[in-house]
Amino acid sequence: MEDHKRLIGEFTEFLGAENVMESKVPRERRVFVTIKTDKLRDAVKYLKDHEGLTHITTITGIDSGDEIEVLYHLAKKDLSLGLRVMAPMEEPVVDSIVDIFNGAGLYEREVHDILGVAFEGHPDMKRLILPDEWPEGVHPLLKKWTLNKIRETIDGKEW
Repeated sequence: MEDHKRLIGEFTEFLGAENVMESKVPRERRVFVTIKTDKLRDAVKYLKDHEGLTHITTITGIDSGDEIEVLYHLAKKDLSLGLRVMAPMEEPVVDSIVDIFNGAGLYEREVHDILGVAFEGHPDMKRLILPDEWPEGVHPLLKKWTLNKIRETIDGKEW
């Protein structure tokens, strides 16, 4: 736990306390940090280069009402760190990290498909899990899209 506190302290010092919204260690080898969205790339580079978090296990997202939470799951042998940023619902844009973690490319495309987050700077945001014919703007994990509303939107097409 002491090493996790050191990590959070040094990370906060690097990024600036005004850019770290929340940090917590719910259990051994697990850390969560919420940062300002515009500091994402700096944070990811720091965690990779200075803390050895060289593996991105996934990127997930959650519709929390007014915002979309985008959670980056970074790991190394003895630590899993969740780095959270918030994207406004009306224009959910987050910088891509695909040039920092090549493996982030598919995860960013998936989050775009299902939640509509645009990853600025991503080299190829073509669909990943939804069919090519899927209607633009219909992101099925947003709370505003019910199954009936999706069915109405796709006009009875079978998928």
